[in-house]
Amino acid sequence: MATVTATRRRRADSFQAATSFQIHEDAPSTEDTEMNESALQHPDDDATNQDGGGPGDEDGQDSEYVESSEEDGPDDSHIQQDMEKLQNCFSGFRQKYRLIKRIGEGTFSTVYKAEDLLYDSYDNSWDLDRDTEKWSPPPLRSFASQSSATLDYQSQPQPQPQRRRKPKYVAIKKIYVTSSPSRILNELELLHDLRGCESVCPLITAFRWTDQVVAVLPYFRHADFRDYFRNMTIPDIAIYLRSLFTALASVHRHRILHRDIKPTNFLYDPASRRGVLVDFGLAEREGYDCKPCVCHDDPAVRKARLRPLLSSTLKPGYPREDTRPSRRANRAGTRGFRAPEVLFKCTEQSTKIDIWSVGVILLTILSRRFPFFNSADDIEAMIEIATIFGQRRMQTAALLHGCMLETSIPTIGKSGFSLQGIILWSTGRSEKHEVPADEKLAIEFLSRCMELDPSKRISAEEALEHEFLRLGMDQSVEGTSEAGDDDEMDILRV
Repeated sequence: MATVTATRRRRADSFQAATSFQIHEDAPSTEDTEMNESALQHPDDDATNQDGGGPGDEDGQDSEYVESSEEDGPDDSHIQQDMEKLQNCFSGFRQKYRLIKRIGEGTFSTVYKAEDLLYDSYDNSWDLDRDTEKWSPPPLRSFASQSSATLDYQSQPQPQPQRRRKPKYVAIKKIYVTSSPSRILNELELLHDLRGCESVCPLITAFRWTDQVVAVLPYFRHADFRDYFRNMTIPDIAIYLRSLFTALASVHRHRILHRDIKPTNFLYDPASRRGVLVDFGLAEREGYDCKPCVCHDDPAVRKARLRPLLSSTLKPGYPREDTRPSRRANRAGTRGFRAPEVLFKCTEQSTKIDIWSVGVILLTILSRRFPFFNSADDIEAMIEIATIFGQRRMQTAALLHGCMLETSIPTIGKSGFSLQGIILWSTGRSEKHEVPADEKLAIEFLSRCMELDPSKRISAEEALEHEFLRLGMDQSVEGTSEAGDDDEMDILRV
């Protein structure tokens, strides 16, 4: 079995000494791991494409952290078989972890909740609750047994009750064997580099047997975004976004693009008001495999380079023989959360694409509509954005990346709408309704996040200094580190 060199037993020392991320491999084995049948339904598409349709036009990745239904009756046996297969695949797995249930399934992986049986044997500096660990008493005996032995119990000296530690849980991420090896290595390398970053999911360890790779991550208690976002107050939103921007500031400081910011990839617990950024399957380093784009040129140079494009005459309709050169750019992400520069196939994308995605989340919360954007492809996504910002601003944004945008759709006006007007309309309020001061501040912050020009868009570091994200900082946090009732019920089910 192959393991990551920075294993859990001496993880703290090895992390400080390691200069690069390496995977140790044992001698080749003649035993092949049987391919996961369900993974065949999710081919590992190339995240980049040229003009035109193709598999890469669809979503880059579904989140594997969406809680699975507990009432999947017909699928229970299949899930149990997969869990048994995973436990039998790795030698000594059952002595280290006890799988409890499947908590999510995505395009490239499946995630299981498991109990860490050897938690006390390792360095657990990743565990934020280790210093506030709560101990629970042993299970109480039944009332009948207690009443029948009351006299004997009182007449004999009783030993002190033995305390037991609450179970510690981890998330076991089984990466499908159909995933690209370079994609798997990239995700593990980035998680390794981001160790110790606040509000970012750390990598505990990872191991491989033949073609099956498993990553062990902390298990974070969180609520479903759809269950709480409509009830969030403005201070609640500020606290939520401050946690998310704290994670993004750490990620962007390492010059890493997450590329798939969305509610299901930010696990947030409203009770403790703490969130963690997960799923770096599509992440990449800034500047990796990119070509220069005119959006980074001086305005005068850009205008000169685009002069032939501006002087050309566009005919309505789609050309039968398109002579324009094709453009290849990374479009990985989730529909509805892609930034305009991604839709325009900018070849030199920056960390600002993540800021736009956060803006979509904020717009979703303020408008009480999820999902807010619901396009089927990139063309519809451009139409949705143009409907809000107007044709003029979208044409300017397109020229930034060497593109032309023309449309005759009547619903797309020249000037578009204000974000405040859209939020009032979405929440059933009239334009005459007076907007509270804190909500106006949130809308102003939203406009900074959803700036069409990425060079003018606010950064994660600047966002943390914004007045809006300072709201609610004086509110007390009534979180708890002990396992809740759902964790106890999970223990009883197995």
